Amino acid sequence: MNTIKHVFFDLDNTLWDFRKNARFALAELYIKHDVENRYGFTFDEFHPHYHESNESLWALIRDKKITKEELRDRRFKEAFNNLGIDNDALAKIFEDEYMETITNFNEVVDGAMELLDYLKPKYQLHIITNGFIEVSKRKIETSELNGYFKTVTYADEIKILKPDPRIFDLAIEKSGANKEESIYIGDDWIADAVGAKAYGMAAIFFDRLDENLQMDGVPTITHLDEVRNYL
Repeated sequence: MNTIKHVFFDLDNTLWDFRKNARFALAELYIKHDVENRYGFTFDEFHPHYHESNESLWALIRDKKITKEELRDRRFKEAFNNLGIDNDALAKIFEDEYMETITNFNEVVDGAMELLDYLKPKYQLHIITNGFIEVSKRKIETSELNGYFKTVTYADEIKILKPDPRIFDLAIEKSGANKEESIYIGDDWIADAVGAKAYGMAAIFFDRLDENLQMDGVPTITHLDEVRNYL
């Protein structure tokens, strides 16, 4: 990988610890709206239902089966319904407040800052994210990640999501890079690893969930420190 000049990253769960920050934000909302006392379910009982709903809906977005607006309409409603709470008004309150609350928490993935400090003197760094644009901007600007990236490409800019090659095209155009001198690092097998490889860009799969997925020419890592073995 001696020809690499540009390193592109996914944002959520690759650098910015979405799962951890989401849990903090949801726990705060759960207390604020007195859900346990009102309905008898603890936060620890609720959280797996939210996680399952959110992850499955984001997969449907990636596969172009639903829109982001549908995700926002459904994720808390489904989570509460599956828990046994039938309250659409509460679900809407959670969705409205969640988008603001989550960026009050800015934990980054273990090893992220050490890796960025290692890479920044050697490469131009960039982000490509499928996340909501305004929320993603706040995640970067209010966290330790701020100041490390030459460009950030938001799928919302053109309403096209990874792994669609057009989002990679936009990122390459904005960065002034070319794909032969670029590498992409992300934790979603389809959107990140398969998407970048199909586009013709080198890729590293960050296997945070121990999915044990493999593709010829795509190294797999389980901790960000391991990127140093390739760059």
